[in-house]
Amino acid sequence: MLESLIYNFGYIGLFIISFLASTIIPLGSEPFVILMTTMNYNIWLILIFASIGNYFGSLTNYYIGEYGDRFFLTKYVKYDLKKMHKLEDVYSRWGSPLLFFAWLPIVGDSLCLIAGILKLNLRIFTFWVMLGKVFRYVILIGTANFLVGI
Repeated sequence: MLESLIYNFGYIGLFIISFLASTIIPLGSEPFVILMTTMNYNIWLILIFASIGNYFGSLTNYYIGEYGDRFFLTKYVKYDLKKMHKLEDVYSRWGSPLLFFAWLPIVGDSLCLIAGILKLNLRIFTFWVMLGKVFRYVILIGTANFLVGI
């Protein structure tokens, strides 16, 4: 079903998949980025649509953290308060550069939620999250492009 998004909607389909992959929905955008790279889609447009879609998913998590209270997060999103406190401590120690790793599965969603709970400045959030996501997709697209050329 999701593959049909790529075939039918191209870059917009990639944007949607990348958005969903960066929310709490257990989905990865990597196979679709690789698929589009191997199908000779424009690598710059793949990078742009995947990165921006993935950023907006992280931004959604940020706003859930900022505007959702802990009752909502623990009741509906299934986050353990003890784990949330531990992440807050780690975040306090290492600061906003941790958001570079917002692309990591599970951990990245939590980092974005914590940033929202802590009401981190949106410019700082955007800088670190986008830097990490673009870096990840550059590596992924570059690797896929290299392997296709072999």
